Amino acid sequence: MDDNALDRLGAGKYLLITSYRKNGTGVATPVWVVRDGDTLGAWSAADAWKVKRIRARGDVLVGPCDVRGNPTGEPVPATAEICDAPTTARYRTLLARKYGILGRLTLLGSRLRRGLDGTVGIRITL
Repeated sequence: MDDNALDRLGAGKYLLITSYRKNGTGVATPVWVVRDGDTLGAWSAADAWKVKRIRARGDVLVGPCDVRGNPTGEPVPATAEICDAPTTARYRTLLARKYGILGRLTLLGSRLRRGLDGTVGIRITL
């Protein structure tokens, strides 16, 4: 694992996760990202297509990007997995801390729309 890449990706505002369809086609999605020890954490709606793709195939590419998903650096190979409820809750807390009022409002809106079980954490290991 490259600590420099982990630091760089974890410090960025957005992370581009490229997950793969069954036919091997990559689909890139920008997400908020937090550093969680030796891994990166992201958060998503449980019924999102990226979550379904990651459940089926955990190998992904990750790299820095802007809010629209335009890459701002080179992607690196990684492994992604869907987290349990306590880890998802920890990622919510870390995201609220990192993204401030915008993060808190987004998390609250999601909780009102989907409830606590409607979102999942995504653990990314380089």
